[in-house]
Amino acid sequence: MTNITESPLPTHARIVIIGGGAVGASCAYHIAKMGCSDVVLLEKNELTSGSSWHAAGNCPRFSGSWTIMKMQAYSIDLFHKLSDEVDYPMNYHVTGSIRLAHSKERMQEFEHVVSMANYQNLELSMMSNQEMKDIYPFLETHDIVGGCYDPLDGDIDPAQLTQAFAKGARQYGAKIVRFCPVTNISRKNDEWHVETEKGTIICEKIVNAAGYRAHEIGKMLGRDLPCVSLAHQYLITEEIEDLKNYEKKLPLLRDPDSSYYLRQEKHGLLLGPYEKNCKAHWITDNDPMPDDFSFQLYDDDLERLEWYIEDACARVPILGTAGITRVVNGPIPYAPDGNPLIGPMPGIPNAYEACVFTFGIVQSGGAGHLLAQWVLNGETEWDGWAVDPRRFTGFCDNDYAIKKAIEIYSHEYAMHFPHYEWPDARDKKLSPLHQRLEELGAQFGARAGWERAVYFGDKDKDYPQENNETYHRHGQWFAHMRNEALAVHKHVSICDMPGFTRYNIIGHDVSGWLHTLITGKIPKAGRIGLVYFASDNGKVLTEMTIAHFGTNDLGQEHMQLISAASAQWHDLDWLQQHLPTNSDITITDNSDDMSTLVIAGPKSRSLLSKAFNDDEFFNHDKLKWMQHRSLKFQHHDILVMRVSYVGELGYEIHAKNEQMLAIFDMIWQHHDVFNARMFGMYAMNSLRIEKNYRAWKQDLSTDYSLFEAGLDRFVTLYKDTDFIGKTALLKEKQQGIALQTVTIICDDDECDAPYLAPVSVDGHYVGLVTSAAYGFRTGKSLAIATIATKYAQENQPVKIDIFGRKVQGNVTRHIVYDADNSRLKM
Repeated sequence: MTNITESPLPTHARIVIIGGGAVGASCAYHIAKMGCSDVVLLEKNELTSGSSWHAAGNCPRFSGSWTIMKMQAYSIDLFHKLSDEVDYPMNYHVTGSIRLAHSKERMQEFEHVVSMANYQNLELSMMSNQEMKDIYPFLETHDIVGGCYDPLDGDIDPAQLTQAFAKGARQYGAKIVRFCPVTNISRKNDEWHVETEKGTIICEKIVNAAGYRAHEIGKMLGRDLPCVSLAHQYLITEEIEDLKNYEKKLPLLRDPDSSYYLRQEKHGLLLGPYEKNCKAHWITDNDPMPDDFSFQLYDDDLERLEWYIEDACARVPILGTAGITRVVNGPIPYAPDGNPLIGPMPGIPNAYEACVFTFGIVQSGGAGHLLAQWVLNGETEWDGWAVDPRRFTGFCDNDYAIKKAIEIYSHEYAMHFPHYEWPDARDKKLSPLHQRLEELGAQFGARAGWERAVYFGDKDKDYPQENNETYHRHGQWFAHMRNEALAVHKHVSICDMPGFTRYNIIGHDVSGWLHTLITGKIPKAGRIGLVYFASDNGKVLTEMTIAHFGTNDLGQEHMQLISAASAQWHDLDWLQQHLPTNSDITITDNSDDMSTLVIAGPKSRSLLSKAFNDDEFFNHDKLKWMQHRSLKFQHHDILVMRVSYVGELGYEIHAKNEQMLAIFDMIWQHHDVFNARMFGMYAMNSLRIEKNYRAWKQDLSTDYSLFEAGLDRFVTLYKDTDFIGKTALLKEKQQGIALQTVTIICDDDECDAPYLAPVSVDGHYVGLVTSAAYGFRTGKSLAIATIATKYAQENQPVKIDIFGRKVQGNVTRHIVYDADNSRLKM
């Protein structure tokens, strides 16, 4: 470690970062490099004294997440030049890496990730057993199907990396104050007062980069942050004679099916398993987090690793020829989905998170880049929802965080099959109809904490999740999904949809305010409308349905805004941040108090008229498409909307939770008369894709502008009111729109295209799939994709990378089912 001049604690700064690991130092470096030198990093002890100092320092680019892959690729590109930029030496070994596949399914996963990576010009590749043996001669491959190669993987010294970031941050004007524990944080006069053992510093913005102590800092900020420390062990062997005599350094080896990594460390080997019987620390009163755990480790616990050591020795026999010289057993923080928290702190102004990194070394560069953009620009260059702290809402309590962290760690290399519903930490939020749905054979999946029926099977039959460990379309759900979709098409079907985000907004000139935020127009009183919010750069920020209730006796407008369940904290932050000053407009979050029933199909009007004994209310002329009305039920008003996400005549019933069971039972008692059945989320996904209806944070994200997402009809550039994103959208319209969203009809009877499957023309990538499913009404395999405008032409032949196969498809600019919406308007 080089000698440095310690910065005194200033009394003021624009931005304060708490935490001096690799991520915190990277944040300081990136913020300062972007031109904001008024940034101070506070570290409790010495830099790297938390998880960074004992991290293995592996540097993969491989990831099934587009955002994580981009973060890690950014980091690795930066690592190659950072040492020269800041004039600080680093031990950075680029060895390449091999991942082993024991099964066809694992090879399919590799094929998809390789195609995603190659779309980003990262040059990952598939490998045969012989190719692996050629560069790793000590490897046993007799039971291996194949592998995957990343030429730029390797390892880096975490302490040197952190010091390089810190030196760069100082060079760009940032200040770093070590041995400065934060003791309290308060908010006064729209500023943060950060109290430390060296005094108080006042700042405009604050960043929690405190690693495994992030929960502690979060509490000071009024945030119950999901962070669980799990013990991760790796062991280092004595020198191995075969490695001393081998002329090259071995590639880093990962065996995801056996769940460990193995790399050369000097002339020995370093083995790091992710064991099933893992252990969480600091989660009970009997095991409190110490006041200071700097540069400390847990006691060794090698018994937990015995199976993994034996398996690795069989895979690489030279591992078993050497003894163990060192065991490292330290805390690694885990969020409930294994991804870090990077971005705005939910519900708390001018506060950000860059913490809970499971792979913090390789993600540090990309994390600092994203965080700096959030703090200084208010948005990021690529969509960050996979790491956005607001993705976890009220369902994410301590119990949930612990159970999911353990599940993720013990399945660190798990394949994420499209119809596998992970079992741990379930039943956090239950629909008022949950028991009824169970009785009807519902199979459930967790969606933003809510248990929603994904399909309805035979109620007396078992549907083991192990059968869902496949990428194949024709799983145990398929026949039920088909029957549900066709029931919606031919008769009528009911879907229970608890958990929609909904805000009641009341005040004078709500319309005027909303027109400054949305890209289109407010529906008239008595009607509903789909509206979009853009970022400053014209990207798709969020999507909401507005129900306009008109004006009350005080002249105040009343509207209800409805969006995705997962958007609850994200959307509320946006609305509250943009509330006009000196206004009486109020926003009330009723998300947890209400539920929704979807009734769809050509017989839906008849079923509801019969159930409510009211032909007049549901008469076509009284409740037209995209209108809403209140209906009296048991002396209470319930809201009925004539709208459908599945492309058939349909209605949504919105009512308080305590009313919903009685409403459902009243409707369901007539199901035999109209051949009604239930349908779940899998069928809904198929039905909406046939209509080219988009899903938020799948087809609609900040990776695309509204025009690129095909939302032209929801953009009114020449309305009187300026709105956020208008300037960027006008410019894009004038310069030309680079991408278009289309439907692709695929020639595939085996698998649906995975999320972000690349689309190519004549061997060149031109776009990405964002949704895919088999359409039962059309009998076609369909994908929604965003592709280069040049190729977004009717009948344009394309190929889609589907798990290693180049599948032929044809572009259509038309809606493949009910293009004129006659089924919706009947």
